[in-house]
Amino acid sequence: MAIIINENSKIIIQGITGKTGRSFANRMQSYQTPLVAGVTPGKGGQSVSGIPVFNFVGEAVSQFDANVSFVSVPAAHVEQAVYEAIDAGIEVIVIYTEGLDPHTSMKIITYAKLHQVTLLGPNSAGIVSPGKANVSDIHDSILTPGNIGIVSRSGTLTYEIVDLLKQHGLGISTIACLGGDPLIGTRHHEVLRDFEDDQETDLVVYLGEIGGEDELFSAEFIKDMQTPVFSYIAGVHAPPGKKMGHAGAIANRGDETAEAKQRVLEEAGAVPLDIILDLISRIQELEETKGLVLG
Repeated sequence: MAIIINENSKIIIQGITGKTGRSFANRMQSYQTPLVAGVTPGKGGQSVSGIPVFNFVGEAVSQFDANVSFVSVPAAHVEQAVYEAIDAGIEVIVIYTEGLDPHTSMKIITYAKLHQVTLLGPNSAGIVSPGKANVSDIHDSILTPGNIGIVSRSGTLTYEIVDLLKQHGLGISTIACLGGDPLIGTRHHEVLRDFEDDQETDLVVYLGEIGGEDELFSAEFIKDMQTPVFSYIAGVHAPPGKKMGHAGAIANRGDETAEAKQRVLEEAGAVPLDIILDLISRIQELEETKGLVLG
């Protein structure tokens, strides 16, 4: 079944005529992601990889019933692009663009919540349900469909997990990369809830990092989850006050360190991973004790 996006999604790219938009359109076409249209104001009537381009999101929604948008416009135009998509009836939005100021992010996130729109980002690597739909920068060629869900803020860590799982014949139901900025739309616990309800997800890999409170909120939800959760928090060896890559990855308080978060998640029932490579042995242990079939 997957979560958030699937083979029935109808996807558009806002900014499809730009370099990033064209690259994603080409890949989506090559790997049968259900991309139906692109939107670039002033470029209506053109096409990219055989995909029609419209001036306005509303045109794509009217003609194709589009319900998912990948936003790859410059940072200065993201706010207007997101408002337009929401007002046109788009239900899921991935903001791939980075560099938004916090005030703009807050306005966008608030507007999305008011309209019950699922918003990943800003600065999100995207979301993918392998073999069904890919609105992410994780290349289809390295993905295998399966029953392991992944939720993360970091695209880089996600690639490592994907490669590790593939090496051992394990596949993925959905990967959701929520964004590396301090302010993001969809939060970890919301994705965990979706995975808990998904009949095709039998195990979740939760990749956190220092900074912010998302993992602390997630721990409260994990306590009641039936789906097993494996957690890894990046930044165990980061000095206090050290920012790591993402704008949001800086531990400002004692409970925002990797050690503190991993301890809270473990107390909630998650299986802690000291290093990424521990994942496979811990999965094998779970298969033996619980009788799960993940391969």
